[in-house]
Amino acid sequence: MRAGPAGWMFVAPAMIVIGLFFALPVASALLLSLTDFDLYALADPAHLRFVALDNYLELLRTPIFWKALWNTTYFVVVGVPLSIAVSLAAALLLDSRLARAKALFRTALFAPVVTTLVAVAVIWRYLFHTSYGLVNWALGHVGVSPVDWLGDPHWAMPTIICFAVWKNFGYNMVILLAGLQAIPRELYEAARIDGASTWRQILHITLPALGPVLLVVSVITVSGYFQLFAEPYVMTRGDPLQSTVSVLYFMFEEGFRWWNLGRASAVAFMLFLVILGATTLLLRAGRRRDLV
Repeated sequence: MRAGPAGWMFVAPAMIVIGLFFALPVASALLLSLTDFDLYALADPAHLRFVALDNYLELLRTPIFWKALWNTTYFVVVGVPLSIAVSLAAALLLDSRLARAKALFRTALFAPVVTTLVAVAVIWRYLFHTSYGLVNWALGHVGVSPVDWLGDPHWAMPTIICFAVWKNFGYNMVILLAGLQAIPRELYEAARIDGASTWRQILHITLPALGPVLLVVSVITVSGYFQLFAEPYVMTRGDPLQSTVSVLYFMFEEGFRWWNLGRASAVAFMLFLVILGATTLLLRAGRRRDLV
């Protein structure tokens, strides 16, 4: 069917907005990544040079880029399953027949999602302070020595992972709760009549029925966690020993500290390729299990 003029008139405003605020900036950033645009070129465009793929090749030879990519991958590999597990557990509790005041608890558990990230990151930084943090104070009462949560390279990233899980699990919880409420209750009643335990009901009814929802949640969470920036920026500034430098934090440093905007744009597109590859693998795995 041919699209009529009236249809194009209705979609034109949205297409113009998408073109101006998405397609044009992305295309400009791609062109910028093929140049050596820096502070000197910002002052005088005559200093701008076309370097083709040199920025990308230089990144592959930069140790800190690989360090940032490893830190980000570690954050995703550990944080995504933990976040989804906590979200699913909270959704199961809210969907339970024994739960009371569901609206109140749903709102309370979702509240961290809508709170300002910088504000709660500052609070968490004080909670995990080595000398007067509430966490070390509680551990001291059970005989555990103080831990330098944000100053020890072995504990800094796990601490940020815990913060990110607490901050974001409520979003996936709401999606999973909607998926749980769509499962026919007759299936659970039949399973109970047959003597199936709660664990077997979750394993053989809940998880298979939630398969497509879990796939969507996984894709959203993976793509979001690869864009780690605000947490290390506020809590550790990439330290200690660069153990919390993420790819986006590295891009920020290149672009707005050293003013290598061409190289920073190349980092952005390298991260885009990584996210594209990870989400493609998830979708292929979902197709093999007939979830898509």
